[in-house]
Amino acid sequence: MAEPLDPAEIFADAHWLAQAYDPASDMVRFVAMEPSDYREASFLDDRMFDRWRDVRVMPLPEVRDAAASITRQDASWIFHIGHVGSTLLARMLGEVESALSIREPRILRDLAFLEPDRRDAMVPVVRKLCSRSFADSQQILVKATSFVSEIAPLLIASEGRALFMSAGARSYIETILAGENSVRELHALHEYRSRRMEGRLESLEGATSSDAHRAAMAWACEMTALEAAVDAMPDRTVLWLDFDRFLAAPVEGLTKATAHLGISLSADEAGRIVEGPLMRRYSKGLEHDYSPELRLELQIEARQRHGAAIEAALRMLNEASSTAPLLARALGRDAGRH
Repeated sequence: MAEPLDPAEIFADAHWLAQAYDPASDMVRFVAMEPSDYREASFLDDRMFDRWRDVRVMPLPEVRDAAASITRQDASWIFHIGHVGSTLLARMLGEVESALSIREPRILRDLAFLEPDRRDAMVPVVRKLCSRSFADSQQILVKATSFVSEIAPLLIASEGRALFMSAGARSYIETILAGENSVRELHALHEYRSRRMEGRLESLEGATSSDAHRAAMAWACEMTALEAAVDAMPDRTVLWLDFDRFLAAPVEGLTKATAHLGISLSADEAGRIVEGPLMRRYSKGLEHDYSPELRLELQIEARQRHGAAIEAALRMLNEASSTAPLLARALGRDAGRH
């Protein structure tokens, strides 16, 4: 049996990742991580257990007691709408020596699913857990799962900074329709996204007419979540990054992102990262080739196969925006007017 953790160890540095929380047992699961482990892992949800890990658990009250004397909660964040290069950018930022990139720890999902009272009580502890580093000067960047955008205002500390990653509605729909896995995910999440949109956007008429319509609804759900988050946190600084614009000028995009986050990055270093292997690999699985050129080819194929449905889905969004201010703002941002 693994030895119990000393609570003082938890906040010494980022070695013990707070990976998950079980509300039934009120236990936090910690996983031992080295800097190289953070760089290599695409995700820090349960997919990270494809190999042996040193795992310990600790009751939340003990974690909360250990956190009481900790003041650091200055992590920066990436929130996104899914399938818009957030893992790629987080990997790139993780290549910067002065940054530690933490990609989708499951504990953020667990937090999002808690009832509000328990979630609000746990948020300060999670912010501190997500702000630990291996050096005092290291900047922490946490990338959340897309639906965690619903609680973004709780996670980003006052005066904190975040990147919001998106893509235009047409580009997003084409990307989703281009992949079998993304279409399966689209169907699996449709009802959940419908529930999430309540209060931000009335049900979209015709949202199940085709997969293009479902993808348009997914875009509307995720974009209005980000728009609502911006409204809820006027004291935080948010930089929006459009993935297609990023791919068109990746050095500029990476430089802009690091400047916003306060991460030091020279032009030469930005060029080295962009010219490296990450831009030519599928960021969720680096063993697979996937380049901006291949992404565009797949989008064009999806456009050719589903053109009429895509146009109808875009009309659905435009019609719905007349009574949905957050959607109207998202479409305005899509058009580059903001």
